[in-house]
Amino acid sequence: MTSPTIAALRSVSLNMPDLAKAASFYTEVWNLKVIARDDGAIYLRGTGADHHLLSLHQGGDKPQIRHVTFRAHSEAALGEIARNAVAAGGSIAQPLGVLTDPAGGKGLTVRDHDGRLIQVVYGDKRHSDAGEQKDHPMRLAHVVLNAHDIPKSQKFFEEALGFRLLDRTRIMAFMNCNADHHSLALGDADNDALNHIAFVMPEIESVMRGGGRMKDAGHSIEWGPGRHGPGNNAFNYFIDPFGVVIEYTADVQQVDDSYKVGTPDDWKWPAGRVDHWGISAPPSARLKEAQRAVFFVPSQA
Repeated sequence: MTSPTIAALRSVSLNMPDLAKAASFYTEVWNLKVIARDDGAIYLRGTGADHHLLSLHQGGDKPQIRHVTFRAHSEAALGEIARNAVAAGGSIAQPLGVLTDPAGGKGLTVRDHDGRLIQVVYGDKRHSDAGEQKDHPMRLAHVVLNAHDIPKSQKFFEEALGFRLLDRTRIMAFMNCNADHHSLALGDADNDALNHIAFVMPEIESVMRGGGRMKDAGHSIEWGPGRHGPGNNAFNYFIDPFGVVIEYTADVQQVDDSYKVGTPDDWKWPAGRVDHWGISAPPSARLKEAQRAVFFVPSQA
């Protein structure tokens, strides 16, 4: 199952109220590496080929999403996305052109009907030394965005970006663009905030040790460890020092065209369970509050 235009999720860009503190956390505790700096911004890579997974920018008194970045299959796909996004009810926030951030390439940014900013790039820099490293994130697994109107938002991502619905639970729509079960999910909510960002670890041991490392640094596990239903991935959820919800995950389910799309009736847990293993407590109240607090920048691409 692949999108005709989108190849993969690449990165997330965030405004942070204290850039130095954010960089310290994401390098010293979360185990990313600084790959580039420019005026008021730091770019952080994992051990995979993507130039960066997070770009952190100085700005504001609370975190905000600048944009979510996907990589296109081709340069031609960028023009197709621009046309499709407008036809689907969105707008062009940043026209197609050469990008000036350290990853380079060409790209554009579209804004959907609810103000989400989605950047799509092609020809961006890649790392030749990609590989697995114990306890270090490799790439992004998915980003989950809240949606006050899931059917409308789902329709936009299908028509503008070529995503496909892979599973629908009572509270979430899981959207697919490549072999990963989902690279994007939409959470049923009364808001359109960032729900969380998930980082792929090399194996479950690194997900578990990451939980211990975060606890040692004063950041409690807010949900997990456990194994999800849709996607079948192992998980541990945390909140960064500014209130952004982040997840360590591993064993993301790989799918093809034979995958049967699931409905809410297919994804019901027995009483007292919130994951496959049956060992995880429910998400903390603190996590649920944080999952509705970080919004897209209203007027900046």
